[in-house]
Amino acid sequence: MAKKNWKVPFTYLDQQFAHPEKYFTALTETVLNGDFTLGKKLVEFESNFAKKIGVKYAIGVNSGTDALYLSLKALGIGSRDEVITAPNSFIATAAIIALTGAKPVFADVRDDYNIDPNLIEAAINSRTRAILPVHLTGIPADMYPILEIAKNHKLAVIEDAAQAALAKYDKKFVGTFGKTCAFSLHPLKILHVWGDGGIITTDDSKLAQKLRLWRNHGLLDRDHCEFFAHNSRLHTIQAAIANMVLPHLEGFIAKRRKLASLYNSYLKKLYPWVQLSDLKIQKAPISTTFTTYVIQVKKRDRLIEFLTSKGIEVKVHYPIPIHLQKAAKYLGFKKGDFPVCEKQAETILSLPCHQYLSGSDVDYVCESIKEFYV
Repeated sequence: MAKKNWKVPFTYLDQQFAHPEKYFTALTETVLNGDFTLGKKLVEFESNFAKKIGVKYAIGVNSGTDALYLSLKALGIGSRDEVITAPNSFIATAAIIALTGAKPVFADVRDDYNIDPNLIEAAINSRTRAILPVHLTGIPADMYPILEIAKNHKLAVIEDAAQAALAKYDKKFVGTFGKTCAFSLHPLKILHVWGDGGIITTDDSKLAQKLRLWRNHGLLDRDHCEFFAHNSRLHTIQAAIANMVLPHLEGFIAKRRKLASLYNSYLKKLYPWVQLSDLKIQKAPISTTFTTYVIQVKKRDRLIEFLTSKGIEVKVHYPIPIHLQKAAKYLGFKKGDFPVCEKQAETILSLPCHQYLSGSDVDYVCESIKEFYV
């Protein structure tokens, strides 16, 4: 099927990968050396990423999903355990908990789309082993009260920063607060590779060593297996690409923040014509990465249809909360259990916001929204 020629695209991979030749030297070096598995470029990327965010260890793995899964496995979480997380994330966050044999348990979210610390303790019981906050859309979760709750109940904290590389909470990068943190390197993430990829961060040396074993069959060396484990290595070729993207992150994020500021400024001016209840703009700290720029709107489906007719590509992240998915039916949750999350799911809309857009693109999107409502 032919790709739609969007006037303002949400997806930008054709622009992001428009000049692949700039990566070829690093890739050719890796190929000619046959350095495909746990190679030199992977070691370099792990070191560079750890230094950039301020942790002792970074472990490259096959995907952001595996980064979460292996974190849970390395912490010994499994059958009969429970892990508390948010119900509005991408399904992988809850799925990996279930795949360890543990039970995903949810706490509702706040206006910033992140888990509400005030609701976590009510979900804790004798089987609870960990709290898994998600830094959704690139907005940091409120980590200090989460860490305090975890400390009081002797729980591990595992951060999901799949959408939040270089987001900051109280002047510290996310990925530096939990026992571990999982990052995604998917092509649509700000730090990306040419396919799937992920990275785990930790300051715990013993846990870092265990994670390295978990990603590589449990092998101490070629001939000695400590325990049966997964094959979840970040390919050296992908690490070579990530290493070249890494120095550009600050620039990518600065552009996204500038565009988000333009959105906020323009959309605020619509309030004389648009009711606050009909259009709610994204309020986020300056440290947000704006992996997505999310507004809440009434008449969402009609607005999507209208914007699409104007050549504006928009998305919904995510229209069905995890607890209402068919896959989660066995958990016993029902509609109404997490009202903030559910209400947001009915109104959220992600507007185009990436480093390949211009201010005039934002103006056009906002003018189109104004035209729809006014």
